[in-house]
Amino acid sequence: MAKNVQANIIDLDVDCDIMTNENWRYVLKTRYVDVRTNQLLLRIDRNDIGIEHIGHMDLNNFQRYDAIVISDYDKGFLNENDIEIITKNHPLTFIDTKKTLGIWCTNVSFIKINHLEYLKTKYTIHTVKNIKEKLIITKGEEGCFYKDHLIPNKKTVEVRDLSGAGDTFLAGLVIEYVKTKDIYKAIDFAQECSAIVVGKKGVCTIK
Repeated sequence: MAKNVQANIIDLDVDCDIMTNENWRYVLKTRYVDVRTNQLLLRIDRNDIGIEHIGHMDLNNFQRYDAIVISDYDKGFLNENDIEIITKNHPLTFIDTKKTLGIWCTNVSFIKINHLEYLKTKYTIHTVKNIKEKLIITKGEEGCFYKDHLIPNKKTVEVRDLSGAGDTFLAGLVIEYVKTKDIYKAIDFAQECSAIVVGKKGVCTIK
């Protein structure tokens, strides 16, 4: 979740503030994994109903930050209009969302989704101008797609647990892009970071 993205950014020695649901500690995600194949079979979310909306918080006061990262599990804290306001008011925004993509994400700089999420939303993408150019679609061990080109992983690792790997990828992507302004270097670095955490058990950070 968003706290895991923040934790990974901080582990990479970068300051990161967070704006999130005040009751985040009570939201519990339980994963059931096959011990023989190490495949995720089922995830059960608890206490994720009735999440308080961001509401009164100022969505325009982000100019002091180098980048804005939106990690959105679509639980009710942020709606599409909120995200549209945020991305209109900052020149560099990244999003990883469970929402179906639409015109509300026109101003997002880069959109990170996994392949399954892409399959669910690809039918709406044609309705948004230039959205395909912003998509970074992760495909696990294969690498990821950007602008219809596969960028393969440079390292082969034994995968022990995929939990939280997308959060680590997003953290690495943002940090390296802010540093270099080169999205291809950022993607390579993000894949290196996620390769580290998938070799560990459980949701963890890079260090």
